[in-house]
Amino acid sequence: MDFWTSPLGWTLATAGGILLVTVGILISLAFLLLADRKIWAAVQMRKGPNVVGPFGLLQSFADFFKFVLKEIVVPAGADKMVFLLAPLLTFILAFIAWAAIPFAPGWVISDLNVGILYIFAISSLGVYGIIMGGWASNSKYPFLGSLRSAAQMVSYEVSIGLVIINVILLAGTMNLTEIVTRQEGMFWNWFVFGGGAGTWPTIIVLLPMAVVFFVSALAETNRPPFDLPEAESELVAGYQVEYSSTPYLLFMIGEYANIVFMCAMISLLFFGGWNPGVPQAWLDSLPGWLEQGIYLVTFLFKIVVAFFMIALVKAFVPRYRYDQLMRLGWKIFLPTSLVAVVVVAAWRVFAVGA
Repeated sequence: MDFWTSPLGWTLATAGGILLVTVGILISLAFLLLADRKIWAAVQMRKGPNVVGPFGLLQSFADFFKFVLKEIVVPAGADKMVFLLAPLLTFILAFIAWAAIPFAPGWVISDLNVGILYIFAISSLGVYGIIMGGWASNSKYPFLGSLRSAAQMVSYEVSIGLVIINVILLAGTMNLTEIVTRQEGMFWNWFVFGGGAGTWPTIIVLLPMAVVFFVSALAETNRPPFDLPEAESELVAGYQVEYSSTPYLLFMIGEYANIVFMCAMISLLFFGGWNPGVPQAWLDSLPGWLEQGIYLVTFLFKIVVAFFMIALVKAFVPRYRYDQLMRLGWKIFLPTSLVAVVVVAAWRVFAVGA
């Protein structure tokens, strides 16, 4: 029996994969956070962080040490155990969801047949960390911020779920690797363009659904213009206002990990994942390591492009009022995505099935 198929080998390989993905995400978050600040500064004709390291590249690491070395302040009236458990829960759940994300063919920690359901389950638990943090602070402002965030996340999870159902109907599977495989070949086979031959008319539905998913992802991760739980003019800093040092850092890392996770989901569901949008035969003729490298770089590039779009929205779009946020989610996105599910299901039954 091969060592890597033995229980010990499988455990070591899985642990190594988890460590590689976790460290890779943490390092990438440092530079994506810097990019977020630089893009925002460039739009406002400022320089942004440019002192620590060449071109300011080490700014995020300096901020990390600043947070870690500061004293942890726990309010006297807070529930100390829940207060400290909340950011830890948010941090852990943000990284657990990455277990089902395929980075390239075969490059996935757990290739689940129900990967979409797994992601739904983990993302639904994410709201608990924010509610716990707001309640345990024993202060009105964090509590109001956590209630806003809970209502906002639940509202837009419904739209995200219905949008993903459209992709599941076209792909015929909930396995993320299979969903990406269905989009291989030329770029017009990506689901954002209808999925290629046989299903291309669904572009009328899938292209708007990709936009709905993008906007819902902004609301789901509390990004501007939907950062109502952290509205400085109303709630000081929302559910995080009583946090400092490492607990605040865990909240921030969890939030940015969720943002990048949504960028990965946009890429996997609508833009072909690791598929570069060129004929597959050309890639198959390359050495195995080079082919896998191209797939990985393609997927990471799509994540960066999606993050760049999210950063631009933060710089361009003014913050919504809370009633506008809820109206958009329940009165516009929910009915639209429901109609889309009906249309795609009818297409599968009557057009493709026939």
